[in-house]
Amino acid sequence: MPTHIALLRGINVGGHNKVAMADLREVVRSLGHTDVATYIQSGNVVFSCPETETATLSNALEHAIAEDLGVRVRAVVLSRGELARVIAANPFPEETSPKCLHAVFRGEEFGPDEVTAVTVAVQRARERGGREDAHVMGRTLFLHTPDGLARSELATKLVRPEAGTTARNWATVTKLMTLLDA
Repeated sequence: MPTHIALLRGINVGGHNKVAMADLREVVRSLGHTDVATYIQSGNVVFSCPETETATLSNALEHAIAEDLGVRVRAVVLSRGELARVIAANPFPEETSPKCLHAVFRGEEFGPDEVTAVTVAVQRARERGGREDAHVMGRTLFLHTPDGLARSELATKLVRPEAGTTARNWATVTKLMTLLDA
């Protein structure tokens, strides 16, 4: 049966949108999904189900979480194959610190204008002496922040709540792949 990962935006961050992982697993199971597991407290859920349309899965999860837990969050769902392609396409393989590399996921692909905006933002940051970099692949933005995400000018410009994105550091991304393969 196909396996998927759901990445929830803003769960258990700064005391907001508090959700117990046991409750989250139960909500996912209530949708008929199996092999449900969570990783850390930030809303990473691995599960199996026959449905392959990730937008359908995202919508069902968002609705069930709102109904059952009273929390409104965005859910980005990726298939095992999609996550494997993201990892294989990492444009910064030389980066050895997983906390300096982030994958920013969203439900739909970045459009041409958005890709151009990323390129322009990188150029402007470099003109001001920044060492950051970013690349887009499909519905993933790779963000390289050698000085850390908190100090990242690009992160401030490119990772906004209204964009429907959710970010994970590279250590989390690779761990999620390990869980999908378990």
